[in-house]
Amino acid sequence: MGLSPEPDRRSRDAAHAGSEFIELLEVMWERGREAVPTGPVSPSQLRLLYALDREEGINLRMLSEALGSAPPSVSRLCDRLQATGLIERTPSPVSRRELELHLTSHGKAYLSDLRKRRESILMATIDAMPPKARRALLEGLRGFRDVATEAEDNDGVRTWRSVG
Repeated sequence: MGLSPEPDRRSRDAAHAGSEFIELLEVMWERGREAVPTGPVSPSQLRLLYALDREEGINLRMLSEALGSAPPSVSRLCDRLQATGLIERTPSPVSRRELELHLTSHGKAYLSDLRKRRESILMATIDAMPPKARRALLEGLRGFRDVATEAEDNDGVRTWRSVG
């Protein structure tokens, strides 16, 4: 008994729909980001802010590992974000040679405002969906999240971590 090509077609169709969804979501996310009064924050800077929000007090080396970027690049990102008042570097209580990175109150407010604006944009779209479609979306996204957060590459290293 051979495998039916149907699941492959469904997977391809779902991947195509997912790609379209992500592109649309990127546009919606950008609208939310542009609406935040702090000004433009690059996608790399935003990833760094999210990482600091999850790992308050992280040092530069650990942050570089979390972002998968070289420490000098991350340090330059931190310089720019510190100059805009979104993050601060403080001496580590554990080691005089290390600095801890923290979101400032301004940085926390920026992320909070950004998340609220983005959620508002999403809610307006989701509210317009029929209830059955909303339930299907929720179930599909939970299933996707569950698989994606457990995804590992060939070396057994997690390739994506949940931010929640």
